[in-house]
Amino acid sequence: MTPLQDISWQGIWKNNPALVQMLGLCPLLAVTNTVINGLGLGIATLFVLLGSNITVSVVRNWIPNEIRIPVFVMVIASLVTIVQLLMNAYTYQLYQTLGIFIPLIVTNCAIIGRAEAFASKNSVGLAAYDGLMMGLGFLLVLVVLGAVRELLGSGTLFAGAELLFGDNAKTLTWVVFQPDENFLVAILPPGAFIIMGLLIALKNKYDKRIEHIVVGEQEKTKIERARVTLES
Repeated sequence: MTPLQDISWQGIWKNNPALVQMLGLCPLLAVTNTVINGLGLGIATLFVLLGSNITVSVVRNWIPNEIRIPVFVMVIASLVTIVQLLMNAYTYQLYQTLGIFIPLIVTNCAIIGRAEAFASKNSVGLAAYDGLMMGLGFLLVLVVLGAVRELLGSGTLFAGAELLFGDNAKTLTWVVFQPDENFLVAILPPGAFIIMGLLIALKNKYDKRIEHIVVGEQEKTKIERARVTLES
């Protein structure tokens, strides 16, 4: 694998911040009752993750080691403030719906973790790509979880699309079926825990099969031979 391929593989699947690292679970489980809510929060998180990785990589050689974490938090908080102001100006109703979980992006360990573990040690290009892939991995989980919960709970997909894309997006709402009553377990947080657990179980079940397809048998053989050589 090339470095970019490895970063993509790690961010989207192998080391997914939500499914593997179990980071950012508070907003993940709280606001993903619809696809649009998950997509909105996912885009906001991706923007902050991408911006923080780039900024940290740019200034990494000028930050004293003793104060690097406070500087990282300050950078993240500044980017979250920008996101809040933009959402307040252009997607106000979605901003109100997501509520406190937008400023809580500051405390998302996935963002601080990537700044510390990767961006502070790599070039701007690699740091930006890592932020993009990790952000996409987190966004995909938010959207999938939101889609499953919305579909099971109310029988629709993309309800409230106008909150993110404007009034013209009202036609994007897809009514799959019309239940007599909403399935509240799927919409409420307990349903989020259950569905999230099922997604993790599915990932674990197909992990080796997908790794075999993506990485390839030849690459895995090289890794195993290297390990045997080192151990011997």
